[in-house]
Amino acid sequence: MALLRTRLAVLGSAVAFAAGVFLPAQSAGAAPSSAQRLEWVALGDSYTAGAIKAAGDTFEVPRDGCERTDQAYPQIIDSDLGSLVGLTNVSCGNATIENVHVREQEPIGHHLPPFSTDPDYPFPPVPPQIDAVAPDTDLVTVGVGGNTLGFGEIIFNCLQVGQGSGGVGTPCRDELADSIPERLEKVSSEYGDMLDAIHRRAPFARVLTVGYPTIVPQDTGKCRYNDWEQFASITRDDLDWLRTDVLEPLNAVIEQATHQYGDAFVDLYRSSHNHSVCDAGKWVEGIFTSFPNEPALVHPNAQGHQNAARHVEDAILGA
Repeated sequence: MALLRTRLAVLGSAVAFAAGVFLPAQSAGAAPSSAQRLEWVALGDSYTAGAIKAAGDTFEVPRDGCERTDQAYPQIIDSDLGSLVGLTNVSCGNATIENVHVREQEPIGHHLPPFSTDPDYPFPPVPPQIDAVAPDTDLVTVGVGGNTLGFGEIIFNCLQVGQGSGGVGTPCRDELADSIPERLEKVSSEYGDMLDAIHRRAPFARVLTVGYPTIVPQDTGKCRYNDWEQFASITRDDLDWLRTDVLEPLNAVIEQATHQYGDAFVDLYRSSHNHSVCDAGKWVEGIFTSFPNEPALVHPNAQGHQNAARHVEDAILGA
């Protein structure tokens, strides 16, 4: 990250030099202008916010239920780049695409029965995240779509129908496969509407969309049936289906919508191939980080957010 900071400093010096060459000298008595920071708004769901203990500590006081953590990738980049960026992070756990651009959200905190309850639940509604985007916003990053697809619901359903299967068969695929094309079409349509709204709100901003990392390994033989720190009762064949027919198409839909609007897509999938829930060096936690006390419900840990920070920061520099 230090190298990235140096690159930004060099870039800033070059811009300042060019301005001195091509712009008229400041009139006598005028206050010198300070270096302009990049005004950045981070939008997204729990894969941006952090949400779980393995992604750090929440830092809002009082809590708003969105569960932004100090080791999530927006906070890592903000710490690394310091005064070069001004971050407004309004990402929120459990956010849908509509919660980003059109509909207020009722955050759930850690209230996820039957896995966990939150003593502060219920939380007051938070406004649509796009309210934080202004005409002078320079950069918008957004990582969302999984909750619109219903990924959490799909996982919970797979857990239920996989119980008693002995890890054999495709009970989840058999029940849900017919619904996936319609779910993906919903993501595609709403993602385009969201990007359109962001560009209207901040017409000169650079927009970066952030995809989802590898969650299920290519070799599902790594996954142990009934291991709650992996995928618990989801069968290996259903995990293959989740990877090829649900998660990979979700990233493809987001990337396609991004390119249609001339924006940049940050791919986290390829760089995390060997760091799935079932890998020894996992960057995404399973149903639990530590069974039965710490539910994680398949979310990136601090290492996963470090990887995301590297790629998003490179994209910011490239922009």
